[in-house]
Amino acid sequence: MRVRFAPSPTGALHIGGARTALFNWLLARGAGGRFVLRIEDTDRERSTPENVEQILDALRWLELDWDEGPVFQSEREPAHREAVTKLLETGRAYRSEATVEDVKAWKAEHGDERGYRGEDQGRGAVRLRVPDAGDTVLDDLVVGEVRSPNRSLDDLVIARADGTPLYNLAVAVDDLDAEITHVVRGNDHLTNTAKQLLIIAALDATPPRYAHLPLLHGPDGKKLSKRHGSASVQELRDGGYLPAAVRNYLALLGWGAGDDQTILSTQELIERFDIAHVQRNPARFDEQKLRWLNGRYMRQLSPAELTVLLEQFYGRGGLATAAAISADKLQTLADFWPLVGFIYDGPSDDPAARERWLDAPGTAILADLREALATVPEPFSVANVEVALAAVLERRGLKPSAVYQPLRVALAGRAVSPGIFETVALLGRQETLGRIDRALG
Repeated sequence: MRVRFAPSPTGALHIGGARTALFNWLLARGAGGRFVLRIEDTDRERSTPENVEQILDALRWLELDWDEGPVFQSEREPAHREAVTKLLETGRAYRSEATVEDVKAWKAEHGDERGYRGEDQGRGAVRLRVPDAGDTVLDDLVVGEVRSPNRSLDDLVIARADGTPLYNLAVAVDDLDAEITHVVRGNDHLTNTAKQLLIIAALDATPPRYAHLPLLHGPDGKKLSKRHGSASVQELRDGGYLPAAVRNYLALLGWGAGDDQTILSTQELIERFDIAHVQRNPARFDEQKLRWLNGRYMRQLSPAELTVLLEQFYGRGGLATAAAISADKLQTLADFWPLVGFIYDGPSDDPAARERWLDAPGTAILADLREALATVPEPFSVANVEVALAAVLERRGLKPSAVYQPLRVALAGRAVSPGIFETVALLGRQETLGRIDRALG
């Protein structure tokens, strides 16, 4: 099996493209085949080196390694021109100066349902001769059989008058030359497939098998866009998601493992992925579900593994203790600093939290807690802090939230933090008492 992923470098790698890359990669790895990376950079204005690097960077982050490439389509123009020459020499193609108006006039005479048929004028753009008889049949591995009556298809323009090959010709030739056995791509390419099959037939070659994947929609059923949240791989990375969790989630968009299992390791995905089980209907990308799944992956990390990832993500060291006390509350790496940043940067300022928890009764409780914490014996540990704070709780006979929330707001500036005993111990006696004093003041 030989598959290819062929993005156009006109921007960041979007989530739909990432899923296409993943499905191709899983097929290749599962079959012991080859995964070819081709960059379709024929749009000279939008295809920039920076955009190419964005795509490569995204694939590297997703850990989707390629076996061949990247092959740049722009560098293969001699092979494309050679194919055009062959088609002209065999009479499968001809040159025509027909304009859009000429095509419209021809259809007005012969019927709009008829595909345009031109005559060789010896100059102008190169058109493929499309036969009138029969159908061009696509036996798609996902969509099923798609028939296109040849008489309704225009003679296809495959090269400009200056000989520059056009997209469908280039794609067909590249797939043939790379000996691609399976073309797995988005459903938005389906309209191009009949054209590419005609070109391949005219070259007397055998086409690959095709599988057109359903497009991705947002939770509201509309086409996926930025309004639904992260739209590119880089945004997912910057949002603190883990590559393994993203691979797991993307694999489940439009494909089912045949049971209710949601968490699948990459090795399990490789072993179980089958293109025959890809659904025809659009799949829905829901970032909240991805957050949940990512949280499950986060909780599978050891404290040391989580610390390494957090320190890489934030570019700073010394996060081990804060990572340990916050691990059970994180769904992404990006959740960490909003939760524990107050430990390093000082309290934030949430007026609503201050108003609710640092009123007169709250400050009275806070004063009690300060006194208790000032006399905690050494070491100023989680266990000793818990004993001291529990004594205040028991003496006052209140719910834990009534006692601990004023302390949390004094230390964090808001009503959310990691466990209060762990937070106090991590801040240490001097810093804890100083923050309480400022809150009381």
